[in-house]
Amino acid sequence: MDAMMMGAMSKDMMSMPGMQEMDMSVLQACMDACSACEQACTVCSTQMLSCAPACMNCADMCNTMVRSMMRMQGMDPAAMMAMLNACIAMCQLCMDECMKHADHSEVCRMCAQACQACMDACTAVKDRMMAMS
Repeated sequence: MDAMMMGAMSKDMMSMPGMQEMDMSVLQACMDACSACEQACTVCSTQMLSCAPACMNCADMCNTMVRSMMRMQGMDPAAMMAMLNACIAMCQLCMDECMKHADHSEVCRMCAQACQACMDACTAVKDRMMAMS
């Protein structure tokens, strides 16, 4: 299913100004990392620790990032860059909060790791976009 979806997204990507050369595997990795982060943050938000609000916000941001990436035809590079920056910022906030509990909460530790992976994947898309411009 991923290959079929990425094929369809590739067509949409070609219509986006300046994005004709985007490596679809970089986008797929970002979408996968955002989805995993959303799941980890959702689970972590149920722990009733002080990180719960940040986790809920991060889960929402990651979900929005994935949904935006799936409808590329309505996205321009500046908007995509803004979304990536927002996702990175929200993941950083959530990771920082969860790290405060990581020593005694396995869930917070996993959430922080998922946030880091999501930030890395979003940064890879940003780097690719900047290299194309």
